[in-house]
Amino acid sequence: MIFYKETDFREGTIIGKVPTDWEIVRIEKVCAFDRGFSYRSDQVTTQPSKIRFITINDFEKEGGLKRNSESLYLKDETDVDPKYFLDEDEVLVANTDMSRGFIIGAPIYIEKAEGKVAYSMDLTRLIFDKKTVNGKFLFYLLKHEKIRNKMKTFAQGTNVLHLNHELMKKLEIPLPPVEEQRAVAGVLGVVDSVIAKTDEVIAKTERLKKGLMQTLLTRGIGHKEFKETEIGKIPKTWDVLRLEDVTKQFISGGTPSTKNPKYWNGDIPWIRSVHLTRYYVDETSIEQFITKEGLENSASNIVPKGNVIIATRVGVGKSAVNLIDVAINQDLTGLIIDKSKIDPFFLVWYLLSPKILSILESFTRGTTIKGIAQNHIKNLLIPLPPIDEQRRIAEILSAVDRKLEFERYEKARLERIKRGLMDLLLTGKIRVKVDCDAVYSG
Repeated sequence: MIFYKETDFREGTIIGKVPTDWEIVRIEKVCAFDRGFSYRSDQVTTQPSKIRFITINDFEKEGGLKRNSESLYLKDETDVDPKYFLDEDEVLVANTDMSRGFIIGAPIYIEKAEGKVAYSMDLTRLIFDKKTVNGKFLFYLLKHEKIRNKMKTFAQGTNVLHLNHELMKKLEIPLPPVEEQRAVAGVLGVVDSVIAKTDEVIAKTERLKKGLMQTLLTRGIGHKEFKETEIGKIPKTWDVLRLEDVTKQFISGGTPSTKNPKYWNGDIPWIRSVHLTRYYVDETSIEQFITKEGLENSASNIVPKGNVIIATRVGVGKSAVNLIDVAINQDLTGLIIDKSKIDPFFLVWYLLSPKILSILESFTRGTTIKGIAQNHIKNLLIPLPPIDEQRRIAEILSAVDRKLEFERYEKARLERIKRGLMDLLLTGKIRVKVDCDAVYSG
């Protein structure tokens, strides 16, 4: 397989100029449209049966099969016309959508159906001559950003969107020779497989992190003797205290007036709950700065570095250690902790544990904006291991989270590469020359 840069183009496709030797065809000229199986709710089950049932719930936003969606099946006694069974190299698009246009017209690709697989009336199967159209290439083409945007204009309805098939049939698409289609699909498929492996690593690391949080925050490291407490069974040598017992001061926040430009674009970092995206806050977390005048003329306060910030209104329970001095808004509370008693990272990991997040959520009150009264925060019961054990527990959990952060960054990098490759390969800016003597499976 050889890549080379194309120089001979013609205008006139929805995705821009394409090579002169590519065809430009209406999709109805190369694809027949076949809507799926009309079913009753009592025919569908989550219990595995002989017939897997594909619906719009199997779609990722903007297209592609979800990897972790709950599988649906048709009950064995359901009578299904064989024409609704999928085979291999199949492409389907979503006919309906209740997710604000993220799924309408989006494609999925079935490389090979394992057993009997039927599809719902919410989907349309594109039937094409596989001697002239490669299904995987067609799938990637329909995922191209410009084509996705055009497909969304074919939607009709308000609460539930419906795809206008007559408009879609008139969509003009570029088609290279089928051998090149297979090659392009193969290249993009390799990138997708690497992304899928990265997803598997992320999922595995998330499970590890969840298990470690459950174990380390309740059983500690190396303990053999335990005791029953108000917060459950914990190591015998641990204590149980209220949060206010290890906190010297609770700091509230506020927002300087947006009408006074003198209060903004200063040199004091200022954050809202939306900025608590990791277990720590550093320079990279900061998007807004206020002036000393803005700080003095608002309810905002600075939380000195090395303490803990928790969201007590929007995004309730989100917590982080601030590695820099930072001013906070009214959705946040700063905890100036007694570091002789508690490690800030241990406290943050405890606050971020599923059990505590659930407790904090149960404390929320309000209608438009829900919040937690400061007394609930002060009276929150926490386990207190010896300080050295706290630090060891916090470092283990932080190390796993750093691994997660790296893998998510890597996935984002791969997805950027894929988007760039899709634009180059699907428009023919970069061509793929296939060795005719080689055997290639697309």
